[in-house]
Amino acid sequence: MSSSNDHVLVPMSQRNNNGLPRMNSRAVRTLAEGDVLSFHHITYRVKVKSGFLVRKTVEKEILSDINGIMKPGLNAILGPTGGGKSSLLDVLAARKDPKGLSGDVLINGAPQPAHFKCCSGYVVQDDVVMGTLTVRENLQFSAALRLPTTMKNHEKNERINTIIKELGLEKVADSKVGTQFIRGISGGERKRTSIGMELITDPSILFLDEPTTGLDSSTANAVLLLLKRMSKQGRTIIFSIHQPRYSIFKLFDSLTLLASGKLVFHGPAQKALEYFASAGYHCEPYNNPADFFLDVINGDSSAVMLNREEQDNEANKTEEPSKGEKPVIENLSEFYINSAIYGETKAELDQLPGAQEKKGTSAFKEPVYVTSFCHQLRWIARRSFKNLLGNPQASVAQLIVTVILGLIIGAIYFDLKYDAAGMQNRAGVLFFLTTNQCFSSVSAVELFVVEKKLFIHEYISGYYRVSSYFFGKVMSDLLPMRFLPSVIFTCILYFMLGLKKTVDAFFIMMFTLIMVAYTASSMALAIATGQSVVSVATLLMTIAFVFMMVLHLTALFWPLGESQNHWALAVLASVL
Repeated sequence: MSSSNDHVLVPMSQRNNNGLPRMNSRAVRTLAEGDVLSFHHITYRVKVKSGFLVRKTVEKEILSDINGIMKPGLNAILGPTGGGKSSLLDVLAARKDPKGLSGDVLINGAPQPAHFKCCSGYVVQDDVVMGTLTVRENLQFSAALRLPTTMKNHEKNERINTIIKELGLEKVADSKVGTQFIRGISGGERKRTSIGMELITDPSILFLDEPTTGLDSSTANAVLLLLKRMSKQGRTIIFSIHQPRYSIFKLFDSLTLLASGKLVFHGPAQKALEYFASAGYHCEPYNNPADFFLDVINGDSSAVMLNREEQDNEANKTEEPSKGEKPVIENLSEFYINSAIYGETKAELDQLPGAQEKKGTSAFKEPVYVTSFCHQLRWIARRSFKNLLGNPQASVAQLIVTVILGLIIGAIYFDLKYDAAGMQNRAGVLFFLTTNQCFSSVSAVELFVVEKKLFIHEYISGYYRVSSYFFGKVMSDLLPMRFLPSVIFTCILYFMLGLKKTVDAFFIMMFTLIMVAYTASSMALAIATGQSVVSVATLLMTIAFVFMMVLHLTALFWPLGESQNHWALAVLASVL
């Protein structure tokens, strides 16, 4: 994360099973088995553009000099919306753009390895799993691409069954996860499936971005109890959370409070109330500590009002009114820096091996893949075909429309003659065929747009290469969605129109229609890759095809001389 690009190698003899550096410090070695993550002077700035006509670039500070340590257990990052929770989590997980980022993140006192994103787990806020597949099939996909090919299939299946049992998913293991059109498992089971996808690699460090989002309080409590059980096995679990209830707050081992990118508190969760009381903010009886902390940070708590009155009285007595006018967040940040808890954390950070000689980390390099290109291609194509079979409405509808449209066009232009009118009708048929092939390929825009979040998460986590994903998706789309309709279209129309009854002419027409469909699909994919909304990509595709249609009509019906007309008719007659 620092400006240095030096690659720091950790000998394999000093690595644990996950490829992370082992702990060498005596102070760290006394902890429960697991990896210790520390972060030193983390500052993150982004450039924000404002204005409509005159664009001004302003640098905004998201995180400001954050220091801390995350040990095996439940480590919660709490704070108001926009406080920097998710940004800090992404920085610790090496998933933020290093541009504008300074500071160091160490694993057991050593820089993050290049494959840290692959050997650690990260559960995103929105559950990104394939809804048309079952829970077991999703876990099998993760195991096939994230576990080495040297591992036997029965060993992978044993690990999958163990994870299903640990997460309590036995009853829904063979049920589809569900989409907006297919009824599936519940929200809590979906969240546990997302966690299971990351547990396949048995990571010692697990990151979760607001794991309780979209869940009711009971289900959220069950998910956190699951994470608590996992943390007791020596895992370091780091997660952001917005507003947990008290039964969830009691489970926290470590608490990090962020506000406006500044560190307000970092230490044992059970000492947080005592710390805030020493700062002059007393939690009222029967008040949820998590709600109390957020109220204090936002300045909405009755404790804040009492504290302000005390500060105003002291300011009047000492004739220093400027002290009482400082924002609450700045006061809390300054108080934390001068507190004994910060001193203890600082001393603990200094004891870590390598803390004095921190080098640049290579965690932002390309992921390290454990499987080959062909293996990834096979599994991606296999999942895509299963997804197509699990949600066949689009493909079946396209085939039905192709048959109906072919019959209609065949009825209109039935049994074309070899005269001037017949040649003109052949030109009209060509126009309709080309237009149909282009506009039916608009559905290809959904190929990458719909699964964009899923792709980004899986690619960053080291599931597969971009090339293998692209070719796998293209294979699963071109064969059933572009090739079959073109073949059916040709078989229906060619004989109804009474075109040239030779084998070579039949296959020339079929090949031409397939190539038109493939070309239109390629154009759709090229436009869709730069868009995040299907409607925008579809609009751009439609505009492009309309221009192509106008040019096609112009070229087809442009006034020609007599010799040119005879030449055009001869070409059409020879082909069709």
